[in-house]
Parts: sequence; C-alpha cells; structure tokens
Amino acid sequence: MALTLEQVRHVATLARLALTPEEEQRMATQLSAVLDAVEQLQSLDVGAVEPTSHATLADSLLREDVTRPSLSPEQVLANAPAKVGTSFAVPKIIE
Repeated sequence: MALTLEQVRHVATLARLALTPEEEQRMATQLSAVLDAVEQLQSLDVGAVEPTSHATLADSLLREDVTRPSLSPEQVLANAPAKVGTSFAVPKIIE
C-alpha cells in the first residue's frame, strides 16, 4: 500500500513532527513497507492458533513466591535516628 505525501504529512502532523521534503519521501517509502508487511500478516489464517499472553511459550522466568524469615523490628530499627516502639519516628510536616 503506497502512501501519498499528503498522508505522510498528515501522520507527521498527528505525531507533531516537522519533516523536510527528503524525510517525507523517505517516510513514505518506509511507512508503505510497514503497511505492506501488516497486510501480509492479515492474510494469514490464524483461526486455529491458540491466543497467548506472551510472545514466547517459555515458562515464567520469575522465581517462586515463597515466604522467608524477615528481620526482627530491633534489627530493622538498629540504625534509625529516632523510633517510637517498633516504628520509625519522622518529624511532623503537616499542621
């Protein structure tokens, strides 16, 4: 699908781009190539393809969500400049 220069200018305006005449010509060629590729993809029969949530079928690379022992309140507050009970004490900034 070949784009006209008017269409390229319209897209550039929507994208708030200022293109030189040479850039308009180059963008017309490149955008036309992208649209041709999309048109090719649209002609494929994907009715039997199961939808996926990820581009790859690899298993999740995230670690298991397992609970582990955490620091005690005393360890956490050991270097705190001020504390109240088991919490950090911060200066009041709103009156």
